[in-house]
Amino acid sequence: MTFGQLVIGPPGSGKSTYCNGMHQFMSAIGRKCSIVNLDPANDRTGYPCALDIRDIITLDQVMDEEGLGPNGGIMYALEELWENIEWLEEGLSRLGNDYVLFDCPGQVELFTHHGALRKIFGRIQKMGYRLVVVHLVDAHYITDPAKYISVLLLSLRSMLQLDLPHINVLSKIDILRDYGELAFNLDFYTEVQDLGYLLPLLDQDERTKKYAKLNAAIVDLVESFSLVSFETLAVEDKKSMTHLLQAIDRAGGYAFGEAEGAGDSVWAIAMRGGWAEGMEPRDIQERWIDHRDEYDEFERKKLEEERAAMEAKIKEEEEEGGVMF
Repeated sequence: MTFGQLVIGPPGSGKSTYCNGMHQFMSAIGRKCSIVNLDPANDRTGYPCALDIRDIITLDQVMDEEGLGPNGGIMYALEELWENIEWLEEGLSRLGNDYVLFDCPGQVELFTHHGALRKIFGRIQKMGYRLVVVHLVDAHYITDPAKYISVLLLSLRSMLQLDLPHINVLSKIDILRDYGELAFNLDFYTEVQDLGYLLPLLDQDERTKKYAKLNAAIVDLVESFSLVSFETLAVEDKKSMTHLLQAIDRAGGYAFGEAEGAGDSVWAIAMRGGWAEGMEPRDIQERWIDHRDEYDEFERKKLEEERAAMEAKIKEEEEEGGVMF
């Protein structure tokens, strides 16, 4: 059985950056990983593509030939991919047991109500893939109650539409502090509980106060499903990436047995043993929001000390190697 991540999210949420970072991280832990680009508009991937939809169709090509705009063009391209799904199947078959990251387009229509992506994902599942949807959302939206409610609705609709194991992620958590203070602690936003506390804030907002009844109905809708929650991600932070991959591995079943040929049995054992714990919302808030500067300085000094120790060790080995007997 092979495993993969379907990386979705609105434009600018960091999907390609995440795929690049996760590919490097998996390579570091010894897991064989390949990336498939399913975005016909993504001409600057920044990572090695094992398969690229742009090899068969591009957004510019569709817009020129069909007279469509960007959104309609991407939807058309995904429909074309579905009509030529054999190309994707043949390409995936050549990847063997590699863990696959699917970098998907950012148009929300594709994962809220349009059928092409869902059908493509279904065909990939029939090939024997265990898939997990990784839905990235820019963390700065939680600083605005109205935008946070919109993010909750988007996440809920995506979960219902795609009907797969699903991890919602607040990306760019490391720069969240730059967008202002949060009305509540971070765990309020990641656990998505007691949303009624947002209603007074929405009533104070000139944009939303006249929709008080609608706001209350939306809050009740999200809470009644009790499906949405969030992980967090700072893509350049090793501990944050480790914690997120652990959650994804558990959701997809990878953590409960080594994938044949994956090459990371140590990681599989570590996942079953609960390695890389200690990334609770309060820890993340302390690291990236309350005391980011202090942690950054501590880590900078630690890296300098490790570098100095490594240089001293190299110098000592060189001197010992130069001694003549």
